[in-house]
Amino acid sequence: ATERERGVIAASAGNHAQGLAYHAGRCGIHALICMPLTTPLTKVSATKSYGAEVILHGANYDDACEEAVRLGEQQHLTFVHPFDDDAVIAGQGTLGLELLRQYPQMEAVVVPVGGGGLIGGVGCAIKESNPKVRVVGVQTARLPSMKVALTEGKPVTLGPAATIADGIAVRRAGDRTLPLVQKYVDEIVTVDEEEIANAVLLLLEREKTLAEGAGAAGLAALINHKVQLDGKNVAVVICGGNIDVTLLSRIIERGLVKDGRLVRLRVHLPDYPGALHKVTGILAQHRANIVETSYDRAYYGVNLGDTAIDITMETRGPEHIAELLSALEAAGYAHERVL
Repeated sequence: ATERERGVIAASAGNHAQGLAYHAGRCGIHALICMPLTTPLTKVSATKSYGAEVILHGANYDDACEEAVRLGEQQHLTFVHPFDDDAVIAGQGTLGLELLRQYPQMEAVVVPVGGGGLIGGVGCAIKESNPKVRVVGVQTARLPSMKVALTEGKPVTLGPAATIADGIAVRRAGDRTLPLVQKYVDEIVTVDEEEIANAVLLLLEREKTLAEGAGAAGLAALINHKVQLDGKNVAVVICGGNIDVTLLSRIIERGLVKDGRLVRLRVHLPDYPGALHKVTGILAQHRANIVETSYDRAYYGVNLGDTAIDITMETRGPEHIAELLSALEAAGYAHERVL
């Protein structure tokens, strides 16, 4: 049987999986995809919707990749690597050609980095055409496999780590991609989880663009001044919008808390009918929008005969929160901020 008749197999945290599944389906080729057990449901469902068979295996991409290699050999399937493959690198490098054509004044490009396929291809395409363009890679600080490989001069397998940037959560840089990164990439920087989450929220609010953690890594590096590109014409690659909706909701909520637009207060009050009404009346006077309340009579910090109530509110910023706290204090209510 030919390769086409036998089918293809790949390991992926989601983006490569969907690309391969889509084109395999178009060409009438059977595709088997191994994904980590932690893969968001949205990525699994999307991959299946393109006609691929999905197997969930292992705690991370590297575990899934080992299983894909094993199954590929067992079932005689053609393994399509998500980044350490010359054809894949070349295909991803076309993004660099598009940038050169659409943004000829570009002086720097910032690219998220996992195994190095995207930045290897983009860096090659751009530097071979215009060596003056600065190419900067961005990794999650939890899995800086390419940054470590550059320091050590060879790929090094890092320990497992959880990150919201699952699309670049690769424990070992590619053997083919490392030489390209060494040749064409000027710098690799890292960003932490909070910085990535804030970048996801910023893209959503300001640009109306939904990016996954890996896709927002480049912007995270820029807004947190991880790379000095002030005054330059910079292109930032936003590569991936496959974010789990539950993770997105947590990112949004944390962002609202950080900006003072969502707050949770624990208020101590007497346990008798109408006591809560008085508290909510004070909050209403100061135009706080109550989202949720929860009673806790057993809370150790209140006296017998009293109760503690957690009140989650939408607010208009830190000054508004301070106004609410002052109003409660003036009315004689003990309180503490819990979120």
